[in-house]
Amino acid sequence: MNDSSIHLIQTRLAESAGVKEAMRRDDEFTSTLASIAVAVVDAYRTGNKVLLFGNGGSAADAQHIAAELVGRFYKDRRPLAAVALNTNTSSMSAVANDYSFAEVFEREVKALGHPGDVAIGISTSGNSENVIRALDTARAQGLVTVAFTGSSGGRLKEGVDYCLRVPSDDTARIQEGHITAGHIMCELVENALFGEAA
Repeated sequence: MNDSSIHLIQTRLAESAGVKEAMRRDDEFTSTLASIAVAVVDAYRTGNKVLLFGNGGSAADAQHIAAELVGRFYKDRRPLAAVALNTNTSSMSAVANDYSFAEVFEREVKALGHPGDVAIGISTSGNSENVIRALDTARAQGLVTVAFTGSSGGRLKEGVDYCLRVPSDDTARIQEGHITAGHIMCELVENALFGEAA
């Protein structure tokens, strides 16, 4: 490993830590994340579920967060209903082929979403057309709508109930912020539903 590789590693770690520190100091970010956790808790208390979706790395984050809710985070407890829409490759490819890729999440929300559910769309730019359309449909159907985005919020920031904006314009750093926020949300939800950690 040469010195330039070590420098790159140290630089990226410092950048990632800097974004996390900016998240910590951002009152809007922390209050929005707390409100999202409350919305998810309220959904579970009324027998509803969480739908998550995104593209690429954001699809992986949606699947990761859903797994924490269905499985466990810190606590041994009952499973919580959460579905990552992007994991249904047969449905996605059928809709993309027969209609358009812009409709892949929208049609799943129409099929699976019910009033009181929470829809979480993840888009680092805030401009992913299929995420925007799905959240617009979710809102029209009476779901609570949440966007995880980068600093600008993109087109999503005006059309959702809660827009969680990671204070960065770098895609990799935004994705790291999203999964950190997702983990914190899962911990807040577990604590609210199953008691604070000892």
